[in-house]
Amino acid sequence: MLAVDTVILYSLDIVNPDSATLPERPRKIVHLDCDCFYASVEMRDDPSLRGRPLAVGGRPDQRGVIATCNYEARKFGIHSAMSSALALRKCPGLLILPSAMDKYRAVSREIMAIYADYCPLIEPLSLDEAYLDVSASERCQGSATLIAAEIRARVAASVGVTVSAGVAPNKFIAKIASDWNKPDGLFVVRPREVDAFVAALPVSKLFGVGKVTAARFESLGVHTCADLRDWSLVDLHRQFGSFGPRLYELCRGIDRREVVPDRERKSVSVETTYATDLPSLDACMAELPGLLEQLERRIAHAQAGKTIRKLFVKIRFADFRQTTVECVGLETQPAAYRSLLEKGFARRNKPVRLLGVGVRTEQNEEVQSDLFVEI
Repeated sequence: MLAVDTVILYSLDIVNPDSATLPERPRKIVHLDCDCFYASVEMRDDPSLRGRPLAVGGRPDQRGVIATCNYEARKFGIHSAMSSALALRKCPGLLILPSAMDKYRAVSREIMAIYADYCPLIEPLSLDEAYLDVSASERCQGSATLIAAEIRARVAASVGVTVSAGVAPNKFIAKIASDWNKPDGLFVVRPREVDAFVAALPVSKLFGVGKVTAARFESLGVHTCADLRDWSLVDLHRQFGSFGPRLYELCRGIDRREVVPDRERKSVSVETTYATDLPSLDACMAELPGLLEQLERRIAHAQAGKTIRKLFVKIRFADFRQTTVECVGLETQPAAYRSLLEKGFARRNKPVRLLGVGVRTEQNEEVQSDLFVEI
């Protein structure tokens, strides 16, 4: 039986010894993540698909990629962002269905409506993933654990897909916890358990630690968050710059980020992966008008009066190297995109497999003179 959360006063902050501030009451954060969402919706609608390797993604003969796959497919080493052609080589019996985004969005709205019954502080991260701050919720006697369990049961019963949940005092730990008992699982990290839970985590679990940084930690003999705690704040800043203080906090389980409803959309973009590489700059330029037309339609649908601040072009070359070029701009000017494309293409001067265009909408960003930036 699930136990009601115990309310404990605690503080993980780096406390000023001269401060008389009392420790804050812990928040109750739930991270909810639908299991293999697109594939789950397809299996719900066609039960005959259950039990067989299934993926949702693009066609292998058109350089499609896997968006998601069920757990039967994952046993063959298939994962999201893998090319569909490689996925079929790993699992010749894999069924790849085309995505049906309108259907998935409709299912997502049903799920988010259930979440809204429990609290107003909901931060969607995607169609199938969200944070809830249930600290002030009176549902289920105020227990975050029981709220998460009830939400999971309701979604399974009324929507027909399973949801894994993590419950913790902050977003960082809740997100890790939701992955702990996947699929269709619930994992709770109570305030008194935070220190031991985080200490045992591999440093690769920390936000912002990718393959390069993880390899660097490995070379330095740092494997777990407990190892990282031996490093002083000064040493971490010296080794990792501005990321150092963040590492210092995360390895101690500190995450002050709030759950922010209705997050502002930062960019709008479209992109195409081509069945045959675009061999030259001229061939890329020929694709630009069609991409910009798609972008204009998407901006009209998504922007809702927001101000464009930057334009960008994304290029993935035949060798899978990728570059993004940006410039300041207040509207989608074809001439500006042509200049961005020319500059980006020159960086590798190789055939192109993917081309994308977009805008960024950071409204508080100071507009400066035209500047190209590589990301």
